[in-house]
Amino acid sequence: MANPPKGYHTVTPGITVSDAAKAIEFYKDAFGAEELDRMEGPDGSIMHAEIRIGDSTIMLGSENPMWGMKSPLTLGGVHGSLHVYVDDADAAFARAVDAGCDVAQPLEDVFWGDRYGKVTDPFGHQWGIATRVKELSREEMRKAAEAWMQTMAQ
Repeated sequence: MANPPKGYHTVTPGITVSDAAKAIEFYKDAFGAEELDRMEGPDGSIMHAEIRIGDSTIMLGSENPMWGMKSPLTLGGVHGSLHVYVDDADAAFARAVDAGCDVAQPLEDVFWGDRYGKVTDPFGHQWGIATRVKELSREEMRKAAEAWMQTMAQ
């Protein structure tokens, strides 16, 4: 396994957005992101940027059809999601919604031991926001999942 540069983890997510400059400002407001780097293309759009949320770096860039890079808004669907652990899920969830995110899944205590909810940002990406409230063994989690699935089947 390669040694990542300082400040990076082995895997770093990268997302494509419709307008990287607007997305960076939004992520600052919604999630407390810090802008680390920005590379603009000849047309002034952002080809590559990096932000940090907590201890994690996220790479992002504006759509570029020549490179096959399309955002969820262009594709008409979400290709994945980002999961953020925070100290206070209620406060972080409210901040994201106040900044302009839509609620995709209301915040609740979920069977795997988190207080968890999902929001969709104005650029089409879903963000899971969670605080661990209860540590569970694999067996406890399996039983909790089975009980949850039973309630969903009704």
